[in-house]
Amino acid sequence: MAAPLLKGWRYALLLGGLVGGIGLAIYPIIIDPMSNPEKYKKIQAQTRAHIRQEDIQPGNMKVWTDPFGRK
Repeated sequence: MAAPLLKGWRYALLLGGLVGGIGLAIYPIIIDPMSNPEKYKKIQAQTRAHIRQEDIQPGNMKVWTDPFGRK
C-alpha cells in the first residue's frame, strides 16, 4: 500500500517550513549585510588596520585606483 500524499494543511505546513527555513538561512548571509553595512565596514576597517596594500600587491602591480577619477 502506498503512503498517503500530503494534502491540505499538512502540505501548507511543509511548504511554509521550507520557505521559512530558506528565509532563516538567507537572512544572516544576504539581508543583514545589505541592511546594516556600517557594522561590516567597521569590522573590515579593524581587520585591515595594519595592512599596507602596497606591501601585499602581487607582481609589483600598481594598487588599484579609480580610472575615472580626476588626476
